[in-house]
Parts: sequence; structure tokens; C-alpha cells
Amino acid sequence: MVKTIQARDISLYELEEKFGLQVVTDTSFFTEWTENLPTLTDGEKQAIARVQSNYFNLNKRRPMSEEAVKMVILSPLLDLAGFYQPPFDIETETSIEISAEDEGFVVKGNIDVLVIQKRFWVLVIESKSSKLDVMVALPQALAYMLDNPNSAQPTFGLLVNGREFVFVKLIQQEQPQYARSYALSIERDSEFYQVVSILKRIGKLIIARSGDFSTQDKR
Repeated sequence: MVKTIQARDISLYELEEKFGLQVVTDTSFFTEWTENLPTLTDGEKQAIARVQSNYFNLNKRRPMSEEAVKMVILSPLLDLAGFYQPPFDIETETSIEISAEDEGFVVKGNIDVLVIQKRFWVLVIESKSSKLDVMVALPQALAYMLDNPNSAQPTFGLLVNGREFVFVKLIQQEQPQYARSYALSIERDSEFYQVVSILKRIGKLIIARSGDFSTQDKR
């Protein structure tokens, strides 16, 4: 009998047991969130300060809902990173389904925001209410990332609850492996700047890699 579980209910233990997922602690596995980050302009820093001010103003009244996090914080950050411009495209609430071989185990769910460049998944973004621990979204995001149709290339994810941001990298190939950043806070200027720099860095990497694939296709 096939067991179906919603992605929001999956645990890291089940992903490890059913899909062979492994966490990587070697820092060289995920350098994209710390190395070769682009320098932000004064205009970008001003825009980031505006997002930060909006967060402080709204969050002191009540914890921000998931929809408010998407509108007030996530949307302007994606804009600053260039994900609303070619060659990127946005798909929302995309259905996923992954199955474990010989386990009779299926995971289903919908992605909150999925950024796609051509046929490549760029970011899987799980937004959660600011009153919840951002790490609550990690198993769900990894379940979605395992459904990446292009398993030869890394998939990057972003977990956000409005106050904190965690980046995730997944590589599948022989066995799925992942690593994550530590939580970057909107309340620390340097860390919030780093969030935007990482987004811009990932965007450039994806464009470069997809260009390599386009060249190979023409050979």
C-alpha cells in the first residue's frame, strides 16, 4: 500500500530514511553564501533599509503573516536580486510529487514561490510567519528541492520567516546531499545586506551554468 504524506508534514528523518538524503558539514560544499559575493551599491543599500524599516514598523504591531512576509519582505528582495527580469521567470504554488523507490512512499505538496530560469529551478522559497522558527521550513523545502527535474545541477533554496533567512544547497547525482547557511537576521544590517548579495550571486551562477548547457546543446 502506497503511503502519501504532505510535504509540510515530512521530517528530516523521513527524508534521510526514504530518500537517502545526507547533510554535509564540510564548509567547502556550500561556499556560494560566503565567497565571491557582489558588492551592493548605495542605492541597493537604501532600498534594503526601506524593507528593514517596513519590517520593524509592521512587526511591532503584530507578528507578520505568511502573506505579509511575501509582500513586504520577500518580493522587494527578489526584485533587488533581478529575479523579475529576463532570463528569469516566476511560478507560484507549483505542485510536486516525489517517490521513494521500493518504499511505497510518496510526498506531495505545493511550493510557495518557485523561481525558474529556463528549465532550471533556481530558488525554492518557503515563507513562514515571523512568529515561527525559520528552520521549521527546512524539511518541506528539501522535499520540494528533491523534485528538481535537472538533478545534474545544484538546487538552491531560501527559508524565510520575515526576521531570519537560511540558504540551502542540494546536490543529487549519486546520492542527495545538502548543506545550509546559518540564520541571517533582518535586524543586523551586515547580514541583511549579505542576503541580497547571496541572491544576486546565485542568480549569476545559474545564468552562467545555463549558458554552458546552451553551448553544449549546439555542439
